[in-house]
Amino acid sequence: MKENEDSKKINEKEKHKEKAPKKINNKENIDNKEQKDLIVKHEKPFKDKKAKWLRQTSLTALLIVIIVAVCIGINIAVDNINIADFDFTKDKIYSLSDASKQIVQAVDKDVEIMLINMPDYEDFAKKYNSVNKNITVEVIDDLTSRTDLTDEYGITADSAIIIVKSGEKSKTLSSYDLVTMDYSTYQYKDIAEEALTNAIIDVTTDEKPIIYNLTGHNKYSSDYLYYFSADLEAEAYEFEDLNLLTTGSVPEDCSVLMITTLAEDITEAERDAILDYINKGGKIILFSDPNSIGKEMPNFQKVLDEYGVSISEGVMLESDSDRMLYGTPSAIIVTVSPYTSVTSATNMNINACFMTAGRVDIADSEKLEELGVQVETLATTGANSFYRTDYSIETASKTDVDEDAGNVTVGALLKKTINDETTSELIVYSNNIFITNLQIAISSQYFSYALDFYNNEDLATNSIAYLTDRDNMITIRKDVEQSTYTVTEQQNTIILSIIFAIPAVIVVIGIVVWIIRRRKK
Repeated sequence: MKENEDSKKINEKEKHKEKAPKKINNKENIDNKEQKDLIVKHEKPFKDKKAKWLRQTSLTALLIVIIVAVCIGINIAVDNINIADFDFTKDKIYSLSDASKQIVQAVDKDVEIMLINMPDYEDFAKKYNSVNKNITVEVIDDLTSRTDLTDEYGITADSAIIIVKSGEKSKTLSSYDLVTMDYSTYQYKDIAEEALTNAIIDVTTDEKPIIYNLTGHNKYSSDYLYYFSADLEAEAYEFEDLNLLTTGSVPEDCSVLMITTLAEDITEAERDAILDYINKGGKIILFSDPNSIGKEMPNFQKVLDEYGVSISEGVMLESDSDRMLYGTPSAIIVTVSPYTSVTSATNMNINACFMTAGRVDIADSEKLEELGVQVETLATTGANSFYRTDYSIETASKTDVDEDAGNVTVGALLKKTINDETTSELIVYSNNIFITNLQIAISSQYFSYALDFYNNEDLATNSIAYLTDRDNMITIRKDVEQSTYTVTEQQNTIILSIIFAIPAVIVVIGIVVWIIRRRKK
């Protein structure tokens, strides 16, 4: 029995021994599996990364193709529907100005712009179509089949022009008409918008208002008004000189009679002709410097007395450096009121620069009522301006002899009631220089014309537009020239501080910080 039990125990041990190697084998199998997994783990990421890189590259390439296709599609669609470009520049130099838009929107006639061998201006011309659908644009790059144009305009297949046409009226513009030389800086400037807008005005205007410039006794010759008259003609006015001693009367077709500074008095015959013009409801604009020589002009004053106004003998000067051209107290910056009949359409505040200006002296309210005259103040000086009559004083600063004259009127609109059906109007500015092409030095190398300072051109042309009932022409014109450095003393100090002082301070701070850090090390 004992032997049997012992043999059973031995057999059980043998069985356990047989099972033991199997456990060892399992462990080896596990170790082998882990090694294989480890190998797989080293191999699989490389394969996954390669596959992932290929997938990402394919997706990126596909995305690029889609983006390019979408961009091309958007550009084609925008080009076909002619959506206007967005212009984020301050002066809107890459889009039509508000002035042009205002004029173009008022066009109620069909206008055709033909670009003949001028493809560079296609996008620009289409801006007019986007504002007014009455204006169409045609691009012509082959004149061989357009004998109608070659015969009518005398052009050849190589001609490069723009034809603006409305009905029987047309105007041609060459490439030379689209640029001009700025002789103050000797640089070319692009005037394509001005030329094209004025061409549209020209062909759609049935009758051009005629501005007659009174001659015979003037201080300045007509040559000084060359650029101002050119501006008026560009905006579809006719500008002609008028000698009343020759004609005997103001022509019936006179829209506005313009009078500039007189060097001597007009004759009685001229006076009576102008008074007759006033009584018929005539409109006058007067640009007059102060009567600094104190010359008696009773005949001309008789004309001004109809409106209860006169021009001073003294000159307005400025003591506020922020209200004058740099270092020039006689070149005062005047504020143009935005709330008058002349300026309200601009809907913005503008300034003009009057040079050696007088003041507009207006009769008291009782006298104005007697004359049937209503007054609107158009332009005033600064609060710190003063009035000088003694021209022997050489200092530019105010003296005890000078008169405090802040916020003085230097521009006014006077409406005179002749009868129930007739009204005469006079716009008077106590300065003539500001509308001339007198050269004003702004540095040792450059100069600017008086007309080009601030909003001088706008003030003068808008006044003409008001008197001729062309409200759509009262606007602020876009300046496409190079900016001229004409700043006040305070502005000059700020600019120099920004250019020199601030960078210098930054450099000094940087050096100090570098020295401190170096010492800490």
